[in-house]
Amino acid sequence: MPFGQVVIGPPGSGKTTYCRAMHEFLTGLGRKVTIVNLDPANDALPYECTINMQSLITLEDVMEKLRLGPNGGLIYCMEFLEKNLDWLQDLLEKQKDRYFLFDCPGQVELYTHHNSVRNIVAQLQKWDFRLVSVHLVDSHYCSDPSKFVSILLTSLATMVQMELPHVNVLSKIDLVEKFGKLDFNLDFYTDVLDLQYLFGHLGGDPFFAKYKKLNEAIVGVVEDYSLVSFVPLNVEDKDSMREMMKAADRAIGYHWGEGEDRTLQAMMSSALGADYEYFKSAQVQEKYMKEEAEETQEKEEEMDIFPGNL
Repeated sequence: MPFGQVVIGPPGSGKTTYCRAMHEFLTGLGRKVTIVNLDPANDALPYECTINMQSLITLEDVMEKLRLGPNGGLIYCMEFLEKNLDWLQDLLEKQKDRYFLFDCPGQVELYTHHNSVRNIVAQLQKWDFRLVSVHLVDSHYCSDPSKFVSILLTSLATMVQMELPHVNVLSKIDLVEKFGKLDFNLDFYTDVLDLQYLFGHLGGDPFFAKYKKLNEAIVGVVEDYSLVSFVPLNVEDKDSMREMMKAADRAIGYHWGEGEDRTLQAMMSSALGADYEYFKSAQVQEKYMKEEAEETQEKEEEMDIFPGNL
């Protein structure tokens, strides 16, 4: 019974980088990993790709021959793959006793309401694959309440559409405050706590004040389902990758191979010391988010260095 991750998300959310990093991490544990590129537009792969959809069809060819735009071309490519799944099955059957990473295109509608990717995944399940959907979104959206609400709704729609065990990921967590300071602690966003608190921040914008009832209805939908939460991830941090791996493995019931646990313990002890702790949101916040006291101290130091700015 093959296990694997279907890596999805908006453009630029870090799907390909995630696949490379997870491949390296799992390989370091001794797990045999195969990456399957299902993105017909990704021709600059930073990893060794065993199965590449571009040997079947490419977005560039579709756009040129059918005169379609990039969005229409991607949909055509996925529909073409859906009709030619025997090509994929033949290649997958050659990969025995492997853990699979499926690197998917970065087009949101493929996962929210178009059926091709869902149908492809459903066929993989009929072939006895145990799969988890790993949905990446940029963490910096947390700094804008309206954008955070939008990724909550997108994540929920994706969970309902894909019909798979699901892990939502806040990627690039080391850049979480790149575009502004967060209004709440990080666990508010990862655990999706009481979203009513967001309205106070949305109300400051006249545009969103006009659509207050609509925003309340959207937030109500997310809270009524009570399904969405996020795992913070920095692919350069081994502890973060470990927690991500555990979340994905739990979702599909993957049983660690012989020696994997010992290898992981040795890897993490080497990186963090023997008594390492779980990678929790409080630790992420401490590592990547500046506290107000630190910011005040930095400003005071700048004033001491450049007194002429006063």
